[in-house]
Amino acid sequence: MTTLLVIAKEPRPGRVKTRLTPPFTPEEAAALAEASLADTMDAVARTPARRRVLVLDGVPGPWLPPGFEVVPQCAGGLDERLAHAFAGCDGPALLIGMDTPQVTPELLTVDWSGCDAYFGPAEDGGFWALGMAEPDPSRLRGVPMSTPGTGAVQRTRLADLRVRDLPRLRDVDTAYDAGLVAKAAPGGRFAKALARLTPVAHR
Repeated sequence: MTTLLVIAKEPRPGRVKTRLTPPFTPEEAAALAEASLADTMDAVARTPARRRVLVLDGVPGPWLPPGFEVVPQCAGGLDERLAHAFAGCDGPALLIGMDTPQVTPELLTVDWSGCDAYFGPAEDGGFWALGMAEPDPSRLRGVPMSTPGTGAVQRTRLADLRVRDLPRLRDVDTAYDAGLVAKAAPGGRFAKALARLTPVAHR
């Protein structure tokens, strides 16, 4: 069975989804981040797993369902924080972020037979998912994060492994992304939160 990791920030105004401001206020951006995180956590909660771990910068809120271990993120850049998350795993692990509320249990249910790693590319050139049958933090350390080439560099770090690619998904970074992601998962909390806020944003 797989350990499922979610790396996330506590959805506080001014600390999350700052690229949504404008058109949204910091409070609205935080509300969208919380909805995205809640959808993500719900999908993970409904996926068969050996362990479910939230690697959190901040403190848990009402969006945290039961059944999760909560561990703090370490200091350092995102590459170090991702590496540290994998370092706490014994056996196959799949890590995702909080920016893809359209994710489903079907996408997260992975089969490790004949496979060493999973890689989920993102539309912005990054990646939304990374899995390793034998977690090796060194495969993440030194990867330049939050650049258009992040995904390509990370994928190259897995070149000697048997890798299965997951579908390409769009992260929620901008208001344009938010609209497309909401359309991809119209029944989720994120889509409903965006629908409530969009009239305000476009007044």
